[in-house]
Amino acid sequence: MTILIALLTLGGLTLLLALMLTIANKKLYVYEDPRIDVVEGMLPHANCGACGYPGCRPFAEALVKGEMLPGKCTVSSEDGRKAIAAYLGVDAGTEEKRVARLACAGGFNVAINRAKYEGIGTCRGEALIAGGGKGCSWGCLGHGDCEKVCDFDAIKMNAFGIPVVDESKCTACGDCVEVCPKDLFSLHPVSHRLWVACKSLEAGDAVLEDCEVGCTACGKCAMDAPNLISMVNNLPLIDYSKNHQTQVPIQRCPTGAIVWLESSGEVVKGAEAKKIIRKGKKNLGES
Repeated sequence: MTILIALLTLGGLTLLLALMLTIANKKLYVYEDPRIDVVEGMLPHANCGACGYPGCRPFAEALVKGEMLPGKCTVSSEDGRKAIAAYLGVDAGTEEKRVARLACAGGFNVAINRAKYEGIGTCRGEALIAGGGKGCSWGCLGHGDCEKVCDFDAIKMNAFGIPVVDESKCTACGDCVEVCPKDLFSLHPVSHRLWVACKSLEAGDAVLEDCEVGCTACGKCAMDAPNLISMVNNLPLIDYSKNHQTQVPIQRCPTGAIVWLESSGEVVKGAEAKKIIRKGKKNLGES
């Protein structure tokens, strides 16, 4: 009899709890548009954040709600964006692809180190010791923190210890921007082909003692394109709101500090830029 009472009690409690859970499920149920799953499946699953959302799922939710257009996803292909737009019955919209740009070209063949660093092999580690051993205190330290942090294999260190960005793979996630202790990376539309590959605030030929390709603040680029470029803190400042599809400003730069970046990855320097043929390290006192 005792066992029967226990079983009945347990069964009753089970039914009561099941009923409560059923009611709670109906009362607390939050409807989720099934289109979100479909749209998420059509996205590239890069979860890069280039669209302004922390991942593809939140972006898919924004698309279904009509808060965003598919064109905002610059990682997806054009066909992919059109497919999402067709599914949702909206305009695809347009958004220019952005990529990471590096404001330094001072590899070990053109820039010198004035102190030898021995420690953790990272840029951040070296930067903690008086800013690093590089002669130019603004220059890339060359340990490849940016390459290591890039989840999209878009950055490779070249033969001279300078990171090179592959535009076709870059998603503008911003991880390289955050990890660089010298703040050398920034995100730009791919149409920004005219580029200042230097961040030194020094002026004059003394700059060349530390880096052969550093900007000496001669101002020739600003003279040749006065409506496009101005000199600010000894560096050319390009006004990208103006027509910047011109290679005129690079032609008279004596060091090649201002360049033209081709989509293929080729870096074009002006006619008067000094030719660099050194393949090994530049040593102190070497011209």
